[in-house]
Amino acid sequence: MSIEAVKSYFAQFHLEDRIQEFPVSSATVELAAQALHTQPGRIAKTLSFLTKEEECILILLAGDKKIDNHKFKETFGMKAKMPTPEQVAEKIGHSVGGVCPFAVPEGIKVYLDQSLREHETVFPACGSSNSAIELSCEELARYANAVGWVDVSKA
Repeated sequence: MSIEAVKSYFAQFHLEDRIQEFPVSSATVELAAQALHTQPGRIAKTLSFLTKEEECILILLAGDKKIDNHKFKETFGMKAKMPTPEQVAEKIGHSVGGVCPFAVPEGIKVYLDQSLREHETVFPACGSSNSAIELSCEELARYANAVGWVDVSKA
């Protein structure tokens, strides 16, 4: 059902036909890169974190990068704490493996890590464990309703 919400979301921009669905899983960076025949760095992985108020925020970063805990704490004023898979599904509306910044509940803040800018286009998931859409960084920022760009990944 989550991919249907994302398709509906993109339909308002006439972009739903850009969503790709695969006969194989794209639930991890490695699987997505294989399904798309691209480098892991071009996969825009969406990570969710809990705030001090137990709300979720989303951070997208290049698939070949990891969160730098020190930078995260400096940027957000808290330790990086990930929600359980159940909390992700409940708070974000997408299950782990298909989490994306599209068609999420109002109030979910989305941040984009600078590591994405190393690529002309990137592939975030589209609400299922076998989907993606190719977007430029500018398109990603626009359609994800991103709050802004951050630098929280390890070099």
